[in-house]
Amino acid sequence: MFSGIVEALGRVAEIRPEPPGCWLIVREPRVAADTAVADSISVNGCCLTVVAVEGDTFAFQAGPETLSRTNLGDLAVGSPVNLERSLRVGDRLGGHFVTGHIDDVGRLIERRDEGDWSTFWFELPRRLSRQMAEKASIAVDGVSLTIVESLPDRFSVALIPYTLEVTTLGPLRVGDRVNLETDVLAKYVHRLDESRLWDVS
Repeated sequence: MFSGIVEALGRVAEIRPEPPGCWLIVREPRVAADTAVADSISVNGCCLTVVAVEGDTFAFQAGPETLSRTNLGDLAVGSPVNLERSLRVGDRLGGHFVTGHIDDVGRLIERRDEGDWSTFWFELPRRLSRQMAEKASIAVDGVSLTIVESLPDRFSVALIPYTLEVTTLGPLRVGDRVNLETDVLAKYVHRLDESRLWDVS
């Protein structure tokens, strides 16, 4: 479980093919210093298990499902990635509950920069909009954000200068893909509503 508060911005050091998947090796000295094999780390919002640690790098094995259903398959050597280690019991929850299980990939369709501040509009699959509402939470590439407007096929977020500076969201350009995870509480409410239509006799 994560909070959506990015701890560090890492860089992809190597992508090592391991058909049908690959090894994803990330460099970030501060995170590496306190990471062990089998730890869970959110990489652009996707929960991955550490399989090796060496110096200032740590490695994950990403399978074909992960690569095809998230934007991790778009990464190249040198790509920045948002990193967050899993929550410890008793940690402060600065964002919202984030599971690290990506629901789908969205796409930046509009960016309005006003000084150091920005408003982003993301396109998303319509089925996800049922789990979203204005002022609710969404994780975009693992970053906990508050939804400003929510429409059937898109939503907007307002980004402060700090978030733009310390996460992968700052350099995003129109057309770029992002990992989306809706609020886990909204998922349960949505499922409960769907279950009312089931024949339980």
